[in-house]
Amino acid sequence: MPVRGICEAMTTHHYLACDLGAESGRVLLGTLAQGRLALQEIHRFSNGPIAVGGTLRWDVLRVLEELKAGLRKAAAGGASPASVSCDSWGVDYVLLCKHEPMLTLPFHYRDPRTDGGLERAFAVVPADEIFKETGIQFMAINTLYQLHDDLRKRPEVLNVADTFLNIGDYFNFLLSGRAVAEESLASTTQLYSPRLRDWSAMLIDRFGFPARIFPEIVASGTALGRMRSPVAEETGLDSAEIIAGCSHDTAAAVAAVPASGGNWAYLSSGTWSLLGTESAEPIIDAKSRRYNFTNEVGYGGAIRFLKNIVGLWLIQECRREWASHGREYSYEELARMAAASPPLKSFINPAREEFLKPGQMPEKIAAFCRTTGQPAPETPGEFVRTALQSLALLYRRTLEQLEDASGRSVNILHIVGGGSKNQLLNQFTADATQRTVLAGPSECTGLGNVIVQAIALGHLSSLDAARESVRESFPTMRYKPADTSTWDEAYARFLSLV
Repeated sequence: MPVRGICEAMTTHHYLACDLGAESGRVLLGTLAQGRLALQEIHRFSNGPIAVGGTLRWDVLRVLEELKAGLRKAAAGGASPASVSCDSWGVDYVLLCKHEPMLTLPFHYRDPRTDGGLERAFAVVPADEIFKETGIQFMAINTLYQLHDDLRKRPEVLNVADTFLNIGDYFNFLLSGRAVAEESLASTTQLYSPRLRDWSAMLIDRFGFPARIFPEIVASGTALGRMRSPVAEETGLDSAEIIAGCSHDTAAAVAAVPASGGNWAYLSSGTWSLLGTESAEPIIDAKSRRYNFTNEVGYGGAIRFLKNIVGLWLIQECRREWASHGREYSYEELARMAAASPPLKSFINPAREEFLKPGQMPEKIAAFCRTTGQPAPETPGEFVRTALQSLALLYRRTLEQLEDASGRSVNILHIVGGGSKNQLLNQFTADATQRTVLAGPSECTGLGNVIVQAIALGHLSSLDAARESVRESFPTMRYKPADTSTWDEAYARFLSLV
């Protein structure tokens, strides 16, 4: 049955999505044909911080080369994409000056320079004023506190800079030559006002940031022009339009959530877990402040009322630690071992500061359990099960806070992103939250990138039509809650640790 709202339903269109995550990057070929969407991975590469002079940085020049390699592969394979768009994680940024494409390697959000950043900032502008202006949850990694550290430790760099770009916007700039801030990504900085739909002149002035570095903000789906000639010649994609889609990866993922009706929430599951709902207006009040929820912008100016919490980072770090000692496990092996481990034995509070920092994750989990009088995990399976069960219980607590702060009930939780493939965590989440879970698609970020391009070019008529196309094109797995009384008891124990 053809999907409603498809413009040019009999025409096949191609798009390239450059999807940058904190652990890996991908170049994906999206296809829209007769109302159906398809997504093909063209190129994948590892991503992560590099240690330079005692700091953690992003090697954005290597990332650029990887993206161009993916674009070349797409062209060599016969693809003729109508457009290209880049998305990325939020908060981190690149500083530019005139014709210089980069002043310094951008900092990684886990660099320790953000330690104590909240307290230093609140001494300049009180926390309540910052939240009232931005509606953004307080995290020391936010762009505001990173720029404040620049002002404190390297003012000479800010003095030279004439443009500031978050990561996804930076790569769209390198491809198009146009330096703009796409709205969804700008909204993650804690320097954006969701009520004014612009940079916060008040915060920029009070903190003493140079106003000249903040570029024009554009809506999701803004066409930036043709690919720059040198890049087009190098990749063979001379006819592609560059689109500032939803440059923030979570905004892209939420755009592609295959939801309909009301009473649903989303969980974008990956290195981070982002759990929230859509709202027509910002929710900036005492409850959202107390629960530390955030008001970021999604496609069409909708508010993504959500909370950013730790996710599969816990498992990634355990796996990395074991590999450094010669014990290599695939994620599939770890899931099998976790499923065979004793249930609901011990829990951690994943939101604690020590679990957000890299290194020695198994030791941190064991230490927390011992300190709180619980049995410490001993095997890789027990460590993974402890982490996954704790995440599921944290999701329940966050959902309850979401309902209280937003005034709406949630019956269905859509889990999208790479974490939606973790069947064990999906079932734990259904059990812990006592809600139906619909898992998939796993590549929702790439899909969201593609459908925003398609809407921008007139190939899809609206976001509703795009979500219907996602539902028609990709299956989801349904998980029903089970053993609720046992999980209720586990939740009571978990709350005593939070």
